[in-house]
Amino acid sequence: MLDINELIDNVLRREGGYVNHPQDRGGPTKYGITLKTLSNYIGRVALVAEVENLSEDLAREIYERNYYIAPRIDRLPNEIQPFIFDCAVNHGPRRAIKFVQSICNQAGCDPQLTEDGAMGPATRKASEWAQQEMKEVFLKALIEERKNFYLIIVKNRPSQQVFLKGWLNRVKEFEIEGA
Repeated sequence: MLDINELIDNVLRREGGYVNHPQDRGGPTKYGITLKTLSNYIGRVALVAEVENLSEDLAREIYERNYYIAPRIDRLPNEIQPFIFDCAVNHGPRRAIKFVQSICNQAGCDPQLTEDGAMGPATRKASEWAQQEMKEVFLKALIEERKNFYLIIVKNRPSQQVFLKGWLNRVKEFEIEGA
């Protein structure tokens, strides 16, 4: 079993402190927690100052509950959990699970999965099958899927080009670890 605190430590390192970049569609963030995410978590509209003053403990609680346990990333094969957890933080849990479903379908899992971003028994079983059959190639395929997703974002929204190098560097960490 993976240590969620270690996974969160890595996300916090990647995300950094308070940022309010004018091109960031997520708006102000701290530790990668957006204004919208904090608002949803506390059940009311959060203030920018609340994001700016967000404690690391609360960020950790949000990540564990909303980005790891609730989307059931903890039920995926251990070999891909760190990467998919990072995807969930960066793209949202549904998109992260869609990456898994897409690669499982491309690899020929039977039956084919509905790419809906829901982590149900069929996705869990397919991910276990893909890990068993593909081994380290499963993670490599997921990495390529994410890179392509970033390229599509930039193609559809050229203003996001400013973030592409950082996004690809983030993914590169998993290429080194998974090499």
